[in-house]
Amino acid sequence: MEISPRETEVLDLVGAHLSNAEIAARLCISVRTVESHVSSLLRKLEVPDRRALAQRAPEPTGAGPSRPAPVLPAPLTSFIGRVSERAELTEKIKAHRQVTALGPGGVGKTRLALAVATEAAGEYDDGVWFVDLVPVTDPDMIATAVAGALGLGEQPGRDMTASVVAALADRHALLVLDNCEHVVDGVALFLERLLATCPRLTVLATSRARLMVPFERVYPVPPLSLAADGEPDAIALFMERAAAVGWPLDPPLRDQIASICERLDGMALAIELAAARYPTLGLDGITAALSHPLRMLTGGSRADERHSSVRAALDWSHALLEPADRALLRRVSVFVSPFTAAAAAQVTGAEEGLVADVLARLAEQSLLVVTASPGGTEYRALETIRQYGMERLAEAGELVDARSRHLRWCLAKAAALAVARPDWRARFDLVADDLRAALVWAADRPELRTDAYELARHLAELTFTRNLVGESQRHYEQAAELAIDPAATASMLRQAAAVAGCRAVGDDMYRLRLAAADAARRSGDTAGAAADLASAATSAFRFSPTFLRLPPGEEALALIIEAREPAGDDPAARAAVALAEAAVLADTFGAVQGPPGNAVPETMAYAERAVELARRTGDPLAESAALDALASAQSWAGDTFAAAATARSRITLLSSLPISPTGTQELIDALGMVTEAELGAGDLPGARRWARRLADHPALAEVGHRAPLMVEALAGNVGEVLAGSIRLLDAWRGAGSPARSYLGPAVAGVAMIHGLRGDHDAQREWQQILNQLGTPPEYFHGYGAVFDAMLLLHRGQAPEALQRMGPEPGQVWKWVTWIWHHWYVALRAEAAVLAGSPDARDRVADARAIVAGNPVSAAMVERAEALLDGDHETLLATADAFDAAGCRYQSVRTMVLAGGEHAERGAAALADLGLAPMMTVRFPTRSMP
Repeated sequence: MEISPRETEVLDLVGAHLSNAEIAARLCISVRTVESHVSSLLRKLEVPDRRALAQRAPEPTGAGPSRPAPVLPAPLTSFIGRVSERAELTEKIKAHRQVTALGPGGVGKTRLALAVATEAAGEYDDGVWFVDLVPVTDPDMIATAVAGALGLGEQPGRDMTASVVAALADRHALLVLDNCEHVVDGVALFLERLLATCPRLTVLATSRARLMVPFERVYPVPPLSLAADGEPDAIALFMERAAAVGWPLDPPLRDQIASICERLDGMALAIELAAARYPTLGLDGITAALSHPLRMLTGGSRADERHSSVRAALDWSHALLEPADRALLRRVSVFVSPFTAAAAAQVTGAEEGLVADVLARLAEQSLLVVTASPGGTEYRALETIRQYGMERLAEAGELVDARSRHLRWCLAKAAALAVARPDWRARFDLVADDLRAALVWAADRPELRTDAYELARHLAELTFTRNLVGESQRHYEQAAELAIDPAATASMLRQAAAVAGCRAVGDDMYRLRLAAADAARRSGDTAGAAADLASAATSAFRFSPTFLRLPPGEEALALIIEAREPAGDDPAARAAVALAEAAVLADTFGAVQGPPGNAVPETMAYAERAVELARRTGDPLAESAALDALASAQSWAGDTFAAAATARSRITLLSSLPISPTGTQELIDALGMVTEAELGAGDLPGARRWARRLADHPALAEVGHRAPLMVEALAGNVGEVLAGSIRLLDAWRGAGSPARSYLGPAVAGVAMIHGLRGDHDAQREWQQILNQLGTPPEYFHGYGAVFDAMLLLHRGQAPEALQRMGPEPGQVWKWVTWIWHHWYVALRAEAAVLAGSPDARDRVADARAIVAGNPVSAAMVERAEALLDGDHETLLATADAFDAAGCRYQSVRTMVLAGGEHAERGAAALADLGLAPMMTVRFPTRSMP
């Protein structure tokens, strides 16, 4: 009997193992019509059943039978690791017909299920199908979502569940149901019917909650591994995702990445979000942003889209709890960090034994995560569950009471942490997020203002000691706003100003000191107000490079005039005013009645008076600040070695003081000054030692410091400069590339090193950065002239170097004194000799007198004179002097200048240092053998 074209189409699809419903959907005809065609084909082909009919279907052209391709979404990113998890889950779905991959949001359930389904596709004759249930909000629509994935249309007289069951009845297939948590009841009912009528079907579900059906087998999806023989999955994921956004990471950063992944609990989504932020935050920025351990989990759009779905699943879980369990779940939701049963009992007011029993039951329901710690068993609610508990707390009318109990608990914890103990930092880290959360809530409630002030003050102190200086400044300012007593407000603002000083944010120092003066006036403390006004004026000059908008001199002078009368006879206020006069009057206006300018005698007189008055106060911090003014005055007077001695005395004065914002600001400034002072005096080993202590100071984690780069650049230590420059550049860009002129010497030093290496592109890049920072007089006549001259002399451009340093030191004395004075005059003398200047001998003689006692600059002048006299023996002796002084570059430069076999060894040594060949010039007076 003849088979019609339509029957041929039906026969082909029967041969492809499609059900009647699928054939109907494919051919756009009704299921009844398909059934009629199948019956007709059975008669015409004289076969007994559908299986035999399928065997009569023609083979596809040019190939044997093939398995259908898995209907799975294509992942947009690579799948990382999970080798053991993939193997375990694969074995689960081989052994059981329904497996639920269970875990919290963001742990990586979907990606693991997709990876397993893709690998297992070859084991299922009729394919693998994937259904995302996120868009499904009605449990009755689950079958519709599955039908859509299968390509089924609605069939007359048959509901969608029946259509799906019919389509899969004889199929050997794997069905992946993703994100079941919000329709878990509907999924359970649907699967019960589906699995009962489809004996060859396997279902892999992903969910945050169990389906709670007898046939379910659960596979808890663990976080990504943080420890492994090879590369842990968590670290590998972070590095791969960072590379994917164009910022590959070097293996040496592995420990820092591991720390970030550990704080993120190995949660895949959080790690991906953190890695995506690496280009803008860097690893240090990411670490600092993780004060809230789980916030990355709620930082992406995916978390927002699933928020209501999580609530639906939690509603279902919540309904299964006993009333006492529900009450405890909502009350412990005030904790944002892991907590113990004892802490929960204190906050909830319940008996500890009862609380422990309920917490255990909540953990069994996957509503709390349990971890063991040295302090005992700890519990933690994932952020979505905690937010759900907070909503329930508000609905029950218990929010204020629970929050108030939590606030009192936090105040007690903060007060206990203020008593120093060896493990206080670890204990602070455990409760820090709770302290912050309690403060945010209490700060908005007028009736709790006193408690909020106390907590803000404690947090400011704790975060400062914990080296979270930016946060500390915010809390000090917050405490100032919350304080009821103006005297307390003034005290908090002074501390905030000191923290701003540690952060090198001069504008904030100035603003906060002026605000402290206003608060002191309101409290009746006129002497305190005078000291604050004077300190504001001092900061504008003492820390001027840290300002973006530097107050004009007239404004600072007005502050001093305003402070004099209320200072009266108060020792601290008088010392503060004297220090302001030393900083402002001598620097900008000369003597009060004298001409403007930097008059050295007046500068010294003001500084010595400031030191005398500061010592009368008995305050080491006031004395250190006054000694800073004295060291500057000594430098301006050209007494480099006295300035270095004064700078060292500041360190001795400050070393035994307890940690405080003002003390830390003073110590950081003193370390910076002593580094630069030793550099100016030619003590490179001493400068390096102080620079390393400064760089290692924990309070500088946010801002870094320029001093180490300056030391290594002048010494010519290429490796240290290149490594430090990367950190400097990352920190500067991470801070928004501010125009901080105090970074100028370090950046100029890096640019010079790249020039010495012959890397002109890198040199131009750093020169552009230098231009962004600004080019003040210090650049033109101080550090810029020194670094430029060193590079020009290396390139054999002695006349250009001499021109770059054309001004006599006395003409630009302010900018070439301090650390640059000896370097300037020594390099200028050498440039004059190498350029064949007729006054070279006079310049050498003048330089010798100025730099006497400076091992590096004196050796440079000695070398210049040896070149001038053709004294080969003395010339070579300077190489040893440079080595002894820790200045390897100048030693190698001496060898090249010596010529002959010495030059060959010098050229090889330059290459070992990573520097380009040095060019030399012939000059008329040279008569070396």
